[in-house]
Amino acid sequence: MSSLPTWGVVSTIKAPATDILNFAAHHLDLGAQRMHIYLDADNAEARAALKAHPKCRVTVTDAAYWARRNGRPDAHQPRQTANATHCYNRRPQVDWLLHVDVDEFLWPDRPVAEQLAALPAETRSARVRPVEALAPDPDDPPPDGQIWCKGHDRHQGARRAQTNEIYPTYGDHLNGGFLSHVAGKVFVRTGLDKVSLRIHNAFFDRVQDPDPARLDDMRLVHLHAHSWTHWQQTYRFRMAQGSYRDSLRAAPMPDGIALTMNQLFSMLEEDGGEAALAAFYREVCTATPDLRARLEKYGHLHAIRLDLDFKRRKHFPYSG
Repeated sequence: MSSLPTWGVVSTIKAPATDILNFAAHHLDLGAQRMHIYLDADNAEARAALKAHPKCRVTVTDAAYWARRNGRPDAHQPRQTANATHCYNRRPQVDWLLHVDVDEFLWPDRPVAEQLAALPAETRSARVRPVEALAPDPDDPPPDGQIWCKGHDRHQGARRAQTNEIYPTYGDHLNGGFLSHVAGKVFVRTGLDKVSLRIHNAFFDRVQDPDPARLDDMRLVHLHAHSWTHWQQTYRFRMAQGSYRDSLRAAPMPDGIALTMNQLFSMLEEDGGEAALAAFYREVCTATPDLRARLEKYGHLHAIRLDLDFKRRKHFPYSG
């Protein structure tokens, strides 16, 4: 019987040490053989903890690093793709490499390696679909340690109708009710030639893999807007440079009705300021009993326990 394939994660991160180590520990706990962390800004505490772990590889992307690569891109997205591609092409020491962000956490129904082993030999990339974390309702919180997440229908027609029912006020402007991506992320088989990685896809000889395999027995938990405080802290950056930036001109759904995220949030702010954003957040991002019931009707409500503090202490016991 052949051994199961190995897998690892690559990520470009600028975050507090606790968040970096939570992210690494979670995936190590799932069986990742390598965690390749590219620090977008040096973090001495995280760097020391990662370097002390035999399965972690850490690279500080300082001025000298970028000087060897024709300069540091101004936007973080091309830095992410450059680092992921660099990792892929410098012997990542695994059979499959997953490119994800620090706020994204694999959640498999059965071991990751088993799912990768079941893929056909000709499979070059395989997609994991996301679920987006909801904020707890202060009046009806989940059990201790649990978070609620929302999913969406994979088929666009059904997704459109369900989204309008689940999110009655804002559904026209949302793709599956998500504020962030619905595309998910991909595992890429290593050892192939002329490969470059992007945020959501893999390219082979400059051509995007048109039909990645589906990993239906795992999800990617995205902590994109899991608390009002966190969402507000990241909101201005996302509007200016991140996932809500104005240069992303494509509307969430191709029906000609939807506004872009930038247009929607700008309109809400202009009409009602922070109170309007709070009302949006309450309907779309908070696990109220009504929202949970509407999600549950379509099988889109997921109960998750990440236990990140426990995993961090287990894998990085001297990190604090």
